[in-house]
Amino acid sequence: MNKEPEIRNTYKIHENGKIGEVQIADEVVAVIAGLAASEVKGVAATGSNVTNEIASKFGKKNLSKGIKVLVGPDCVSVDMALTIDYGYGIPETAKQVQEKVKLAIENMTGLTVKEVNVRIAGVNIVKE
Repeated sequence: MNKEPEIRNTYKIHENGKIGEVQIADEVVAVIAGLAASEVKGVAATGSNVTNEIASKFGKKNLSKGIKVLVGPDCVSVDMALTIDYGYGIPETAKQVQEKVKLAIENMTGLTVKEVNVRIAGVNIVKE
């Protein structure tokens, strides 16, 4: 059986003839963005509620769900959909997410983040 190689976008961030090179898959950048966003108070999940409900029924948590990363030769653009908890201000929460995601990607990868676009896809109503 011949298995087709998996096609993944990777980005070379460091090249040194003596030691080797470092490449980062685009999915890794998306996971970093998802983790950073989930650390902000008021963010319930990335992606939409329907997607997260289906995934949680199978016991899977996909941290890159609802996140699209476009890595160019000199910068990164991130588009993300979030579900926020009811009661949190959307502008303040979105701004904190943008700052946290930008900082996390730049610190962990060395790539420059051009933009972080946040789309609020849902509101989580917490039952007490």
